[in-house]
Amino acid sequence: MGHLDGKVIIVTGASRGIGAAAAAELASAGATVVLTARDGRQTEQVAQAIGAAASARACDVSNYAAFAGLVAETKARFGRLDGLINNAGVIDPIVPVAESDPTLWARDIEINLIGAYHAIRAVLPGMLAAGSGSIVNLSSGAAVKPQLGWSAYCSAKAGLHMLTRAVALETEATGVRVFGFQPGTTDTDMQVRIRASGINPISQIPRQNLTPVAHPAAAIVYLCTDAADDLNGQEFSLRDDAFRARLGLA
Repeated sequence: MGHLDGKVIIVTGASRGIGAAAAAELASAGATVVLTARDGRQTEQVAQAIGAAASARACDVSNYAAFAGLVAETKARFGRLDGLINNAGVIDPIVPVAESDPTLWARDIEINLIGAYHAIRAVLPGMLAAGSGSIVNLSSGAAVKPQLGWSAYCSAKAGLHMLTRAVALETEATGVRVFGFQPGTTDTDMQVRIRASGINPISQIPRQNLTPVAHPAAAIVYLCTDAADDLNGQEFSLRDDAFRARLGLA
């Protein structure tokens, strides 16, 4: 039996990468996981690979009504909702501001920041009413350090960093916990796109030096447990030695 037995957790951006790995680890820890992403077919395949503890539904976090509907369906089906892993995100457009397409730039913000807000807005009233719940926002070092060609992504993650702090302030002493988590340069499809761009130092990191998805997945599971109570309202990086020690990672 795991240490998340009976918990029901929604994972966004769960069709691949960190989202898929986190969903699998959460299920292994005893949680029932609801996987969602824009790519419904791939998300369903991930859920089937995880097993009976997982289900999938296509949903775009930039559509608030659709995500609110997913939350309502989850609660109706399972009778509760204990966690949200706010993982959905995109890196594009990778281009200098002077050459950027305003529509694509805004779309990045719409998914990475507004989409995260939509998910929080949809789950938070129920968590407050229940007096419990965990929200893990997937942040980035880009939230505090600009990178060439990443103006939209950096701006969105900086906004998400402040959104995490704002929600933590508003939910203090309510039983709802919120965390920001920076997984670092992880071996995902997003990193393939980044390496292909060749535009900044992150794109030059060899694949063999990237973090395996199992490490951020383990961190996400940890943040959903009571062991992380004292970390509520804070943002953590997988590069932080003290945090890695709590996870048992060398």
